[in-house]
Amino acid sequence: MLPALRDEVQLHPGPATGDGAPTWTLHDPVRNRFFRIGWPIFEMLVRWSQGSPAAIAATVSAETTLRVGEDDVNDLLGFLAGNELLKLTDPDSTARMLRRVEAMRQSWAQWLLHHYLFFRVPLVRPDRFLARTLPYMRWAFSRGFAMVTLAVLVAGASLILRQWEVFGATLVDTISLGGLAMYGLTLAGVKALHEMGHGYATKRLGCRVPTMGVAFLVMWPVLYTDVNETWKLTRRRDRLSVAAAGVLAELAVAAWATLAWGLLPDGPVRNACFMLATTTWVSSLVLNLSPFMRFDGYFLLMDALDMPNLHQRAFAVARWWLREMLFGLGEPSPERFSPARRLALVVFSFAVWIYRLVLFLGIAALVYHFFIKAVGILLFAVEIGWFVFMPFWGEFREWWKRRSVIIRSRRSFVPMGAFLAVLALALIPWQSRVKAPAMLKAERQVGLYATSSGRIERIMVNEGQAVAEGAPLLDLTSPDLDYRLAQVERRIRVLDYELASFSFDASFRERSQARREELETAIAEEVSLRREQARLSIHAPMAGRVVEMVPDLQVGHWVSPKERLALVVDSGALVVEAFVAESDVARLRVGGEGRFVADDPGRPDFSCRIIAIDSGSIRNLTEIALASVAGGPIQVRAKDKALAPEHALYRARCAVAHSMQVAQLRGIAVLNAEPESFAGSVMRSAASVLMRESGM
Repeated sequence: MLPALRDEVQLHPGPATGDGAPTWTLHDPVRNRFFRIGWPIFEMLVRWSQGSPAAIAATVSAETTLRVGEDDVNDLLGFLAGNELLKLTDPDSTARMLRRVEAMRQSWAQWLLHHYLFFRVPLVRPDRFLARTLPYMRWAFSRGFAMVTLAVLVAGASLILRQWEVFGATLVDTISLGGLAMYGLTLAGVKALHEMGHGYATKRLGCRVPTMGVAFLVMWPVLYTDVNETWKLTRRRDRLSVAAAGVLAELAVAAWATLAWGLLPDGPVRNACFMLATTTWVSSLVLNLSPFMRFDGYFLLMDALDMPNLHQRAFAVARWWLREMLFGLGEPSPERFSPARRLALVVFSFAVWIYRLVLFLGIAALVYHFFIKAVGILLFAVEIGWFVFMPFWGEFREWWKRRSVIIRSRRSFVPMGAFLAVLALALIPWQSRVKAPAMLKAERQVGLYATSSGRIERIMVNEGQAVAEGAPLLDLTSPDLDYRLAQVERRIRVLDYELASFSFDASFRERSQARREELETAIAEEVSLRREQARLSIHAPMAGRVVEMVPDLQVGHWVSPKERLALVVDSGALVVEAFVAESDVARLRVGGEGRFVADDPGRPDFSCRIIAIDSGSIRNLTEIALASVAGGPIQVRAKDKALAPEHALYRARCAVAHSMQVAQLRGIAVLNAEPESFAGSVMRSAASVLMRESGM
């Protein structure tokens, strides 16, 4: 005999489907869960008391136009048992229930994991309050209030357009810590009104609202209202009104707040209206109306399409479609839909998956950055594993169950070949080169700078001219230096006169010791100034060739000590300085070969050999031409009047066998390295980040 249904399980009429077929709703009041059933299941349930699958199937087939078999009754039995809708009348049923309860028990780690990802905290039981106050709130559901609010919305929007510059300036002014705190408080108040809108709309249609509270989605608080009893409603319009009530309440608040901001004078009240309007518009239009998460937009779309459990059903169709496109299994679709609706469900499913992937990756990154590093890494792994890896793994397991059929299918050759190719690209160590931004330059080169600001008096060298060590190149003069030197010489003459006359005047003799010290200081200053004056004549620091002279350098021009006037480069060996990323430096070895490829396509490539690799990363980038601020490939930031790389870089010096007349040439060094696969590179980078962030 079949076990009986639980006494408290209720059966309610449901809405008709799109093709006019009737439906019913099973209600489990203990768990407040609802199940939509069709005509065949209804006919079997009303005859459930007959006790045996054979009798039920025979009676349904005889008394209706349906054709029902014993397998259909057994499937219904499995559904009722799986959702705990049957009475436990025998020891076997009790034992099965006990085993199920035992299997549902969780360890403390599993409990913490699930409750960290999502849990609810019921705060109030609002049903009695909503019933008492509903008569005072019926005006909010009237057509007159809706029309007035629409007119207010148009008027408020026109006022904003007329004061758009003030509106934008006010928005910028509120972007501060205090402003963000006020936005948070405003958002909390608006969301409370949002949930009250759902509650009143539900109560207005005669349904019960058992709880209101706050749900935590990855520790982010979200208010909720239990409106599950709206599944009893047979009209789609009524369910849509409940789903839209929260958003409509927010939009009404936004409309009136917008008009108030446009009419009120400057002050705290106007600022409060501004925050109320902007917060409400954003939260309603951007967050609540999104159908990709289980917010109001999802329930509105679900009721508009009359498709309960839209996400699960769309996902099932999309997984079936994906398997058919990849492997051509010939399996029946989970549900029968028109080709247009089925395609829409597939597109919708992929949009939801992409949206959730981006969202959960962002949440994982926030968790990683805002928690203690060790805890952040653990929670990041939980986020990625639960929300990203597990869905993929679940689908791969389904493929594995069908592996015998997939192997025999000709269509599967293409995706399997592509998968094997991707796997090979990921696992085979084919990456045997490292590319790094580099600079080719003479091994020995010295920049020519003025020691102080001065004016050019004579130029004794030309661009590209070979010079010997110590050869004069430029003569400069500094009027300021000449003036200071003349002042010191005049001071020295005065002090010499005073010291020569100390025997004739008693007052001179009293100050003789102090004057001698002043004279020594003045003489030392004169020597220093003459040396500085001598350094204004620039000589070649080594034998070589003068290159990269400042364009249009002429007699009479003033120069700064920060300005490089020219370069003297050795005509001999060249060297390549490559800046290698931290993830690649371990694969390089001293003695390794490579090539330098110049950015200038007219320049030839040069073979090179690694002669040194720095043991530590560089703090400041000295090769300005490689910096992003100069159009180079290395991202830098200004720090202490220097350019610091955004990421750790290691300098690798490479000797070049060729020789040529060049000061410096920007390009890329392609260096031979230990072979590594893409998967190995990802794992090593992840391990490096893990060790660095955990403080190991």
